[in-house]
Amino acid sequence: MARLRCVLVLALLLVTTQLPGDAIAGRGHGHHGPAAHDYRDALAKSILFFEGQRSGKLPPSQRQSWRRDSGLSDGASAKVDLVGGYHDAGDNVKFGFPMAFSMTMLAWSVVEFGGLMKGELQHAREAVRWGADYLLKATAHPDTIYVQVGDATKDHACWERPEDMDTPRTVYKVDAGTPGSDVAAETAAALAASSLVFRKSDPAYASRLLARAKRVFAFADRHRGSYSTGLAADVCPYYCSYSGYQDELLWGAAWLHRATKSPTYLSYIQLNGQVLGADESDNTFGWDNKHAGARILIAKSFLVQRVASLHEYKGHADTFICSMVPGTPTDQTQYTRGGLLFKLSDSNMQYVTSSAFLLLTYAKYLAFAKETVTCGGGAVVTPQRLRAIARRQVDYLLGSNPMGMSYMVGYGPRYPRRIHHRASSLPSVAAHPGRIGCSQGFTALYAGGANPNMLVGAVVGGPDLQDKFPDQRNDHEHSEPATYINAPLVGALAYLAHSYGQL
Repeated sequence: MARLRCVLVLALLLVTTQLPGDAIAGRGHGHHGPAAHDYRDALAKSILFFEGQRSGKLPPSQRQSWRRDSGLSDGASAKVDLVGGYHDAGDNVKFGFPMAFSMTMLAWSVVEFGGLMKGELQHAREAVRWGADYLLKATAHPDTIYVQVGDATKDHACWERPEDMDTPRTVYKVDAGTPGSDVAAETAAALAASSLVFRKSDPAYASRLLARAKRVFAFADRHRGSYSTGLAADVCPYYCSYSGYQDELLWGAAWLHRATKSPTYLSYIQLNGQVLGADESDNTFGWDNKHAGARILIAKSFLVQRVASLHEYKGHADTFICSMVPGTPTDQTQYTRGGLLFKLSDSNMQYVTSSAFLLLTYAKYLAFAKETVTCGGGAVVTPQRLRAIARRQVDYLLGSNPMGMSYMVGYGPRYPRRIHHRASSLPSVAAHPGRIGCSQGFTALYAGGANPNMLVGAVVGGPDLQDKFPDQRNDHEHSEPATYINAPLVGALAYLAHSYGQL
């Protein structure tokens, strides 16, 4: 339910032009002081979370051992194999749009910071492969992409374990007659990004992923339209494509350019970038809107690869960055009194983690090119400042906040105990072998005790605008975890753990 898009709280409070305390300067932290948190432990747990979200036949190496096989007949109703993949959040539907975005961001985390992950790199690769394998199945038939498994309305009318699912596992697809450029281009991005993860360790698999990414992107571009037009009754209001499909086409092209270095995709970006919104001023990056991420990604080609024809993307990326830095003339940021970036009341932490990742990644590109960002009025923003802002957000998430609470399950002494998650909140199959029915499970939803199964590493939606978190299971806006919250956090934690010598 964390997917439901909320209207922005119009009265959001911009408390100060500077983040509280040492948020900007990083006093007492950073490379010259002690680490505020055990980023290495948090990194390991942020990756482990994905094992708790798995659907399908679980491997012997499964570490969230309270989970069991589920969805083993997924796709059968359409005579296709759609076993596997991930549940997006606390429900049992497999939503292809956010799953693909989660895989793109998890892969980007590994591509950008995997070299720093040491022993966690293999776990991160396994998490990417679990999703990529599913996306290969979902795109096995040319000009067809299977984008959802499960009737979302009927699924949300039940509170049951994935292992007990008896709601319809209806299969939904986009094709030439029912286009979905947004979900298709995002799937292409995920496949292309994943190919980079395996380019050295498994080149044959990487080649297969990249070939599929090219085919899927061509389909997305050739048959244009939003998937939530033709599938509105099935994907809305959960994962409607509110921002349209233009951002995904630019994002998909950016990933294919990065993965192939082909003039084809460079030309596509040059010819279509402005039409697809390259210079739009939106600064919310998440499963719906990819413009900010695309601008950062394409700017790398200019800053690092010195592709001169993409110089304007440095400006596009800088515009986004300036909107995120407090105190600049074009600052659009809003923070809680405790210092948390606040975008939406529903699953706000997804924007915290995605923004922190983009800030750290752009800081990396800028540092390589020995560049800074100029934000008008002579305000110069350095890579160090971007890192300090990002680190403050991650530190808040891990417990440096007014509640003294980590918003990652299993990290630190105090963390959410009653998360909005069916499998975590109901007794495991090992503890309760008998089936728990659709309506029977709701007793657990409204019960007061801690969840019986700890979904280690899960990051919940987070506190409200007043830095308060009630830790109530039926409060999906604040208590539900999601794959797209964790995926960008993996990269941010890898960078921080390395920068403090923890890896």
